[in-house]
Amino acid sequence: MEPKVAELKQKIEDTLCPFGFEVYPFQVAWYNELLPPAFHLPLSGPTLAFLVLSTPAMFDRALKPFLQSCHLQMLTDPVDQCVAYHLSRVRESLPELQIEVIADYEVHPNRRPKILAQTAAHVAGAAYYYQRKDVEADPWGNQHISGVCIHPRFGGWFAIRGVVLLPGIEVPDLPPRKPHDCVPTRADRIALLEGFNFHWRDWTYRDAVTPQERYSEEQKAYFSTPPAQRLALLGLAQPSEKPSSPSPDFTIHTLKTPGNPSRARSWLSPRVSPPASPGP
Repeated sequence: MEPKVAELKQKIEDTLCPFGFEVYPFQVAWYNELLPPAFHLPLSGPTLAFLVLSTPAMFDRALKPFLQSCHLQMLTDPVDQCVAYHLSRVRESLPELQIEVIADYEVHPNRRPKILAQTAAHVAGAAYYYQRKDVEADPWGNQHISGVCIHPRFGGWFAIRGVVLLPGIEVPDLPPRKPHDCVPTRADRIALLEGFNFHWRDWTYRDAVTPQERYSEEQKAYFSTPPAQRLALLGLAQPSEKPSSPSPDFTIHTLKTPGNPSRARSWLSPRVSPPASPGP
């Protein structure tokens, strides 16, 4: 890895990794080469970017402390606001650089996603994006089958959170990192894609590989609970009245573009590109 990339990766990791995130560098060109022009990132090919994902540890290390700190504030989407807060700290840690952050849920005015998260995870080498085309002579006929990323250490027990772009920093010699093909057989790929598409609520597709860590029972209960009841599950109460202004030393930074219909599954599944979106 180039020294410049290693240095920046370390600074971003120092900001995010203690809170249950992982980061992976990639070139914008690797992403753009797999997609039609409408989905390209409008940056030069060698531009440096980092894929950010959350591991099972993020719930205890980032989300719960965030909720406890914000329990007197009105939160519209606690997970996304928590992630946005931590991504904003990346900007603060590198004030000398121009940094653009695209969260996985952001869309253009025409509803086209700003980033195809699973494609980005694949090209960054973070997780393998398994799709229907990866199954020879697939058995699904005219059925639509969405793809899913699997992490070599966490299986499906993770979520892709977004990308950090560094316009002006080009790394043409950054070597590509292929994602680990941890579901190599046809039978296992069929089981994975069927589990994700038809039985995703039972969590079992996430164990396509034996994970080092899964979501805790508390975490599973939280994300299986209707959103309006989640804070109560953790012993926190959402304020019923308009909250006072947040204290100056803790401001919620939100990057959210509301209303993305592709997010219906939320944390119950890894971030999924819209079914019609292309990928690797």
